[in-house]
Amino acid sequence: MDSAAALQRIRPYVRETPLQHSPGLAEATGATVYLKLENVQETGAFKLRGAANKLLSLSREEAARGIVAASTGNHALAVATMGSKLGIPVEIFVSEHIHPRKRSRIEGLNARVRAIAGDALAAELAARREGERSGRPYVSPYNDPVIIEGQGTLAVEVLQQLAVLGAGRPDAVFVAVGGGGLVGGIGTHVREASPGTGIVGCWPANSPALHACIQAGAIIEVPEKPTFSTSTAGGVEPGAITLPICRRVIDRDILVSEDEILDATRRVFRQDGQLIEGAAGVAVAAFLQSAGDYVAKTVVIIVCGGNVDPEFEARVRDGAP
Repeated sequence: MDSAAALQRIRPYVRETPLQHSPGLAEATGATVYLKLENVQETGAFKLRGAANKLLSLSREEAARGIVAASTGNHALAVATMGSKLGIPVEIFVSEHIHPRKRSRIEGLNARVRAIAGDALAAELAARREGERSGRPYVSPYNDPVIIEGQGTLAVEVLQQLAVLGAGRPDAVFVAVGGGGLVGGIGTHVREASPGTGIVGCWPANSPALHACIQAGAIIEVPEKPTFSTSTAGGVEPGAITLPICRRVIDRDILVSEDEILDATRRVFRQDGQLIEGAAGVAVAAFLQSAGDYVAKTVVIIVCGGNVDPEFEARVRDGAP
């Protein structure tokens, strides 16, 4: 995977997001803390990177047939956005539990939406079957080296931005983990470009599917509870290539509670002026939980997205005067 080359490929379609110093987190922890703000990406999340890299890699024949994808929201928005830009027909399989606001946004991008009973994994499996049946490419949220390569462009940008700031290499990068595409892409690039940087995988304790799979060394079914981190929720597809990648690139893993996630999102809203989604709050919460280990060190927290539903936004604003 070559995320540096992927960044050049996707640049006309994907904006460079800010790397913002967080004085509040720095003062509270004694670390130098930067937030990589993917919440201001065009679709409100990092997923546009992988989607752009994948759709740009399709042949003319594949693009003409259209594509099938599955998502709880952010990947769907990304694929639909790129399909609209490139003139590629898109059908999105979603969990029946998708928030109506997200479904409306996806349909507003001229994508066909098909709701499937069950969770995000059920939608993924149904979409893959439909792709095979119809002869259309299936665009996975994470189980694809081209998608992972695209997500790794985040790490390329972070290292470039730190160099411009004269901040050197980070001691650690905190990344929320769902299917593992984001942390896999970031970790793969960082392993080569900045081997002294630790990759911290961050999970909600209520939804630790890939974490449990890593511990088991195999894809297993993992019981889950509701979580504010809806973007990382759900099981892992059988045979996912992210399992061996994440076992190789993640140096440390941290699980956080729902209270920690909510507190972290409120803190970022209050101190940094950023409304972030629960998955992004997971990475912030994991840093706060482990901050004593990073005093006088440089830390980057990936703010993976900012697409929040009205209920969660109300809870964030209610506790952040």
